Amino acid sequence: MKVLKNLKLIGISLLLVVGLGACGKPGPAETAGKKIDQTADEAGKRVGEAAAKAEIKIGEQSAKAGVAIDDAEITGKIKAAIFAEPGLKSLQISVDTIKGVVTLSGSVDSQQNSDLVKGLASAVMGVKGVENRLALKPLK
Repeated sequence: MKVLKNLKLIGISLLLVVGLGACGKPGPAETAGKKIDQTADEAGKRVGEAAAKAEIKIGEQSAKAGVAIDDAEITGKIKAAIFAEPGLKSLQISVDTIKGVVTLSGSVDSQQNSDLVKGLASAVMGVKGVENRLALKPLK
């Protein structure tokens, strides 16, 4: 929205400068008025084009930000689910989410816990897939 407001201000400034320049030139008032109208139309078109481009860019950036927020939210929910499981609190488990695909890494003490962690991750809304890279290592 700031971009659109700035573009409008630039367009209006451009109109004023051209208008003042046209008024200082000798010649009939109609010619000056016609030039101002032409310049205003041209500036309006350029501002409209720039606003459309800015709108597209803002939409693209919003979509990218939405994916990042969703991935962070998924990761947080999975970590909370892991922490809530009594037998998993002390295990070294990392969770990474990219575009809805979760990668689990680290170590667990049993295949049962590995399967449990994968199941917890799969159950979170928004998860598109789970890559289970957990290594089996007995706790000491």
